[in-house]
Amino acid sequence: VMSILLHGDAAFAGQGIVYETFHLSDLPSYTTHGTVHVVVNNQIGFTTDPRMARSSPYPTDVARVVNAPIFHVNADDPEAVVYVCNVAAEWRSTFHKDVVVDLVCYRRNGHNEMDEPMFTQPLMYKQIRKQKPVLQKYAELLISQGVVNQLEYEEEIAKYDKICEEAHARSKDEKILHIKHWLDSPWPGFFTLDGQPRSMTCPSTGLNEEDLTHIGQVASSVPVEDFTIHGG
Repeated sequence: VMSILLHGDAAFAGQGIVYETFHLSDLPSYTTHGTVHVVVNNQIGFTTDPRMARSSPYPTDVARVVNAPIFHVNADDPEAVVYVCNVAAEWRSTFHKDVVVDLVCYRRNGHNEMDEPMFTQPLMYKQIRKQKPVLQKYAELLISQGVVNQLEYEEEIAKYDKICEEAHARSKDEKILHIKHWLDSPWPGFFTLDGQPRSMTCPSTGLNEEDLTHIGQVASSVPVEDFTIHGG
């Protein structure tokens, strides 16, 4: 078994659980035999600039508490990332100690549907919009080296798109959710024979639909007249 943890940069620097996890790496009566920590470092915590979120230059500095080696790698270079990940796996396998891979990258879109990064990070996001996506960059490199040609690249993209489109189409046909497919040991008596929960009913929440509609409309309305609200 190999323990691999995936972190965001702001979470890695700011969550106590990360510090606690490092200290599980080498206890006398309990050990993980080393964890590979992969930090997806998109250089922004939700909307916060790193300078405003932590006091150390790197989000990975917390790993120094157990002297874990830290590899900072440019995520725009897939081959370098694979190389570093192999080194990290070998380190962990050989020395049974934690190791950190810091994928220095960027986030092209917002943190979620509510987040428009151009509001809080306009300079950074002007740069990101000019940046070639990593797939395009790597494809151009391989084509220039003669490893693949343009047609092969386009065929691979089409093949992948087809897989996604077919899965999307299949998802619309799914009428029954087979809980037993992903639950290892369903509790006896909880499901019916075909793996469905015995009851899908839920008790009254105590509010009628009119009240809920009223609250929803008030919450989603603009209190001032002639006020243009941002579409996002």
